[in-house]
Amino acid sequence: MSSSSSFSVIIPARLASTRLPDKPLADIAGVPMVVRVAQRATLSGASQVVVAADDASIVAACKAHGVQAVLTRVDHASGSDRLAEACVQLGLDDQATVVNVQGDEPLIEPALIDACAALLDAHPDCAVGTVAHAIDTLADYLNPNVVKVVLDAAGCALLFSRAPLPWWRDGPQDSNGRPTALPQPRPLRHVGLYAYRAGFLRRFPSLGAAPLERCEALEQLRVLWHGERIAVHVTAHAPGTGVDTREDLERVRALLGP
Repeated sequence: MSSSSSFSVIIPARLASTRLPDKPLADIAGVPMVVRVAQRATLSGASQVVVAADDASIVAACKAHGVQAVLTRVDHASGSDRLAEACVQLGLDDQATVVNVQGDEPLIEPALIDACAALLDAHPDCAVGTVAHAIDTLADYLNPNVVKVVLDAAGCALLFSRAPLPWWRDGPQDSNGRPTALPQPRPLRHVGLYAYRAGFLRRFPSLGAAPLERCEALEQLRVLWHGERIAVHVTAHAPGTGVDTREDLERVRALLGP
């Protein structure tokens, strides 16, 4: 599934990381991780792939490998704010589609980027597109670090939550009231890949945070709170895991080595 119009990929990259210092520059078989991500993204249908960095060392590493990069402010509160500044620097039209690919996803599937971008062509009423896949295990359904999303009839998000969603009221439970089986159809796990209209992305930092966003610590709830719609592509396969820890990094190095 590919987008019928061109789109840009922007990869926000922040040098500071509590769990993995200098994460964007982490070496994977001789190439910095953020460059690996950009190289994967160039295999999609994107018309340009740009890294939005907060440090000159990331920009330099990208340029050394032929990857376009822009230097953004250090003090952005979120990746969305960094993307918004990059949109301004790149002079993107309000209706241009921007796909936000995380800088710690060196195994990202190019076809998934295309599918996410295509959502905004298929849903002209939506400002944002994102991705989900069916949850396989009860542990993931109950895990607050696994974000769930429920959809409406048009394939747009009704709600995102860390709670087990939807809650199967009459489903089997143990003596403590915890579910012992997954609802059917299977709940959907949200994947943090986003497509935005550039005009909305530029406006996003000025939108007030939603009470539900503060409670759940999920930025996408701000979009819904302000009356915008989010289209969701449901993919058949769970994407490769991102790199959050040293163990994640070693696993990716083993896959992409020597």
